[in-house]
Amino acid sequence: MVAQNERVNFQDQISANKWKSFFLIFIIFIVFLVLGYIISLAFDPGFLFIIMIISIIFSLSYILFSYYNSDKIAIASVRAKEASRTEHRQYYHIVEGLTIASGMPMPRLYVMDSPQINAFASGRNPNKAVLCVTRGALEKLDKRELEGVLAHELGHVANYDIRYMTLATVMVGMIAIISEIFLRSLWFKGGGNDNKGNAILLVIGIILAILAPIIVQLVQLAISRKREFVADASAVRFTRYPPGLIGALKKIRAENQPEKKISKAMAPLFFANPFKGLGSTHPPLEKRIEVLERM
Repeated sequence: MVAQNERVNFQDQISANKWKSFFLIFIIFIVFLVLGYIISLAFDPGFLFIIMIISIIFSLSYILFSYYNSDKIAIASVRAKEASRTEHRQYYHIVEGLTIASGMPMPRLYVMDSPQINAFASGRNPNKAVLCVTRGALEKLDKRELEGVLAHELGHVANYDIRYMTLATVMVGMIAIISEIFLRSLWFKGGGNDNKGNAILLVIGIILAILAPIIVQLVQLAISRKREFVADASAVRFTRYPPGLIGALKKIRAENQPEKKISKAMAPLFFANPFKGLGSTHPPLEKRIEVLERM
């Protein structure tokens, strides 16, 4: 057990959480293989092949469209407007300084009309990145705190989190589609093969088809939480000043007023969880503050 006052190196934090994320992706892959194997035993292998083709086509088509248009979709969904260099001078100056320090290209900057403190980044790679902050963040955070929040979002871009979460979403989507097709196909399955072994496999397949989407959804949320810790550590790497990000998190905790005017699908993108009852997409603020205070 790690001592409460033991210092945490931000590089170690980044590395450890990236490995945990890879492990969680591996769990999703294993669930995918086990579900496919059980279905192939319970049904004809050719039936599984058809299911796989359908699930791959549907999930990849949807996700690839979302992935290549992630920046446009994210900005449009929250009705954000492009930031003005004159009106939002400090916003531009902070991001320009962070991109110079990190060696990243300058993202396109937007402002979302909300009194809450929040921000998000999107885009499939650093060259296509957009960064959006709420009006509340610009008004309520001091320069150091705003710098910490913006560095966190640039950390998501630098770590290719959109690409990583897209991979997880594709796999989760495929499992959900396979499970749905399998369960619906049971209505049309003939009763010619009633041997005991096949019946047991069929029951196992049904149980897995029901539980698999739930399990992988929980794993996907766990991946999202790990990526938040990586982005926090990346923010410390860019700014070398943990108190800035800590101050922002404390103000968000004190505010405790979730933003409810956005889609739940957007929740994982935001700096702080915008839904009070959906805390599983982000680690608890207290835990994030605790880790940052030890850096």
